[in-house]
Amino acid sequence: MKIVQGGTVSQLLSGVAIPKMFRAKQTFPREHIPPQDIPARIFTELSREPFASKIKPGMSVAITAGSRGVANVAIITKAIADFVKSRGAIPFIVPAMGSHGGATAEGQLEVLEGYGITPASMGCEIRSSMETVHLGVSDTGQNVYIDRSAYESDGIIVSCRLKPHNAFRGPYESGPCKMMAVGLGKQKGAEQVHGAGMGHIAENIPSIARVIIDKAPVLFALPCIENAYDETCRLEAVDAPDIMTREPELLRFAFTQMPKILAEECDVLIVDETGKNYSGTGVDPNITGTFSTEYATGGVKVQRTCFLRLSESSHGNALGVGLANVITKRFYEAIDPEKMYPNCITSTVLASARIPCVVATDKEAIQLCIRTCTGIDKNHVRVIRIPNSLHIGHIMMSEEYYRDVLAGKWPGLTAESEPEELVFADGSLVTPVV
Repeated sequence: MKIVQGGTVSQLLSGVAIPKMFRAKQTFPREHIPPQDIPARIFTELSREPFASKIKPGMSVAITAGSRGVANVAIITKAIADFVKSRGAIPFIVPAMGSHGGATAEGQLEVLEGYGITPASMGCEIRSSMETVHLGVSDTGQNVYIDRSAYESDGIIVSCRLKPHNAFRGPYESGPCKMMAVGLGKQKGAEQVHGAGMGHIAENIPSIARVIIDKAPVLFALPCIENAYDETCRLEAVDAPDIMTREPELLRFAFTQMPKILAEECDVLIVDETGKNYSGTGVDPNITGTFSTEYATGGVKVQRTCFLRLSESSHGNALGVGLANVITKRFYEAIDPEKMYPNCITSTVLASARIPCVVATDKEAIQLCIRTCTGIDKNHVRVIRIPNSLHIGHIMMSEEYYRDVLAGKWPGLTAESEPEELVFADGSLVTPVV
């Protein structure tokens, strides 16, 4: 695709005015565990029964590590490994990320390395393989697979984040059950979960998880929950027999911790950076309102969305790019189909990988969104800018919101500056959000 600056597209957009923007602060509940306290918290949690007695001297224990940008993931993973070693057992880490990392063992190691999870930093082996064991068939008719290294261990600790999913709703969304069914299932397992379509994933995940709990050496789960500031706020060990009852309860709590764009509506949403380290679909639709399926709703009500750049830690996996209306040339050139398409083939959701309109610069991406909005007053356009979908404590808003924010229309939303023109350098947005 040939994208040029100064051509017909640039000419059509050159006169589109971008409104002045002001910095705003969003305040949410902030219960959290400081990173330096996490190892001690995990040690205390796992020292309780029945967890401590399940780890015996000489056991080989598999610890899962996923592909999401989980807060403090390296600290959490190492703390679990250290506890296992303190009990005289031998820990090792298993990449549990379905088809992510390009559905290759090497790619999944690369993802973990990007999060600081390496044999040297963790003090234990990482066994990365796409080889699986077939455990049977679930009550929904799905074949059940599990990573061979994990299955052949003496015990599995399911470490993961628990949060609302970005494409469906149900009692079990992103959490221990999904980590077992999709993550430990590798590409084969992920394909089984998604193969019947997103309309059935809410029933396939728990049905497959039950088989894994019954037939694999799952010891317990240790899900973490994050607050609205991408900080760890809860760590709770859940015994294997209790996962199916406790996970839905923890999911309800996780919903209460989710951040949101407090203004609730805008005409244009600017997302500075997207990527797998922020959400499985680059941005979390629970925040941005840009869902890839009809099986989940929520987030800000928006007419046009643009993504400006792809994070380096995504390694070219731009899944979720299709949720934008416009992207930049810089974003487009960072896409690696070999890393992105395996996710689509596995999940059967192609909308997330469709390429939207591509323009030369950040400025033109914003202008194209504004110009193509319908039913609005272009002189009073409502624009919201976020750095990414994980960190929205500080955002920018167009001057159309300014008086309402000063008047306290949205509790928790305050202005931190006056409206001013955004600054661009050769079309690149250089005004910082904070």
